[in-house]
Amino acid sequence: MKDLKKYFIAGLVVIVPAGLTCYVLFIVFQFIDSIIGKFLERYLERTLGFYVPGIGFFILLMVILGIGIVATRFFRNRVFVRFEQWFGGLPLVKSIYPALKQVVLFVSAQKELGFKSAVIVEYPCRGIWTVGFVTNDNFAPVNKATGKDMVAVFLPMSPNPLSGYVAFFARDEVKAVDMTVQEALDLIISGGVFSSKK
Repeated sequence: MKDLKKYFIAGLVVIVPAGLTCYVLFIVFQFIDSIIGKFLERYLERTLGFYVPGIGFFILLMVILGIGIVATRFFRNRVFVRFEQWFGGLPLVKSIYPALKQVVLFVSAQKELGFKSAVIVEYPCRGIWTVGFVTNDNFAPVNKATGKDMVAVFLPMSPNPLSGYVAFFARDEVKAVDMTVQEALDLIISGGVFSSKK
């Protein structure tokens, strides 16, 4: 009987997260598909007599890709910059858009941000360890001023990794951890709940 209970619980542990994940993905797919799909559905049914599920999702992805290409080529164009400034300054929008943009940039451009590796340092005082990211391990001006081999570490705040501090530590005070940058970000965003499988 105990074995049956153990097997049942093990089955729940496997099925529930997998099932909920599939359900969430299905809901997200339906929502994205309906954004454009609900307009296409009527048109295609009138002209072709049938509707292809997922076509709205595909078209939206193509639209996002096209906007990305245009934005990349004209990102520094004055017209684009002025439009973004205007849009970001609209009432209500200005309290949402900049923050969301920073989150997206942070998540999608970790390599560009220069995070070399995840580390732990004793901060803000001895005996308390904080997860951080090495951003520069050879900053000559600070090394020259301190007379030591210093390492620049970005210390993000939980649960919002967009804000934090940049602090310089002696190289021997920076401890490497067996975590990827993404795992360390997950740990910070989750407030310590995330657990590495390693």
